Amino acid sequence: MARYLFPRSFNVLSRATIYGGLLIIAFVSWVFGMIWRSSYVTDVGSPVDQPVKFSHEHHVSGLGIDCRYCHITVERSSYAGIPPTQVCMNCHSQLYTTSPMLAPVRESFRTGQPIPWRRVNNVAGFVNFNHSIHVNKGVGCATCHGPVDRMPLTWKGAPLTMEWCLQCHRNPAAYVRPRDQVFNMEYQPPPDPSERAELGKRLVEEYRIQSKTRCSTCHY
Repeated sequence: MARYLFPRSFNVLSRATIYGGLLIIAFVSWVFGMIWRSSYVTDVGSPVDQPVKFSHEHHVSGLGIDCRYCHITVERSSYAGIPPTQVCMNCHSQLYTTSPMLAPVRESFRTGQPIPWRRVNNVAGFVNFNHSIHVNKGVGCATCHGPVDRMPLTWKGAPLTMEWCLQCHRNPAAYVRPRDQVFNMEYQPPPDPSERAELGKRLVEEYRIQSKTRCSTCHY
């Protein structure tokens, strides 16, 4: 009779170990993926402390100021542009002129030193993102930045990960809007799905939008 180094029961144990190890690896990968997409890592929804407590909600919803009044280069440059202190003082040289909260603004205007705003939305240094291209192709501000008009303090409205960006690049018809509605924070697409799909398809053709997913589109 042949003798075996290990009893036959080890076959069951080895299979259980292999399959169990694969399940553990898959579970750990899933947990890691969930953490990587969570607001804890992406900072989505977390207000960023600024040297001046600027409220988009007050200025956009309350006063009706258009995005382009402050972000003056958004339609023609890769950067939206941080408003210079002079833009703030166009109003605040007459309004709330002694407010302690606006002391850094007055000091910046007096000394000529820019206000050290902290960046809220950012992409990695190896990513090339151009605001003007997206704006002129019908991508609304709220699509990437969230409901800025309802932010008393500004926070990140979307994760801005490659996975998130590719959702739009693969199916731009689902995200574009008429160009004259890009800066309208209250814009709503047609409620009817078929009508919404038809509008997206028409805008993609009219604006000559391409579904670009090649690496060189953003990384070069």
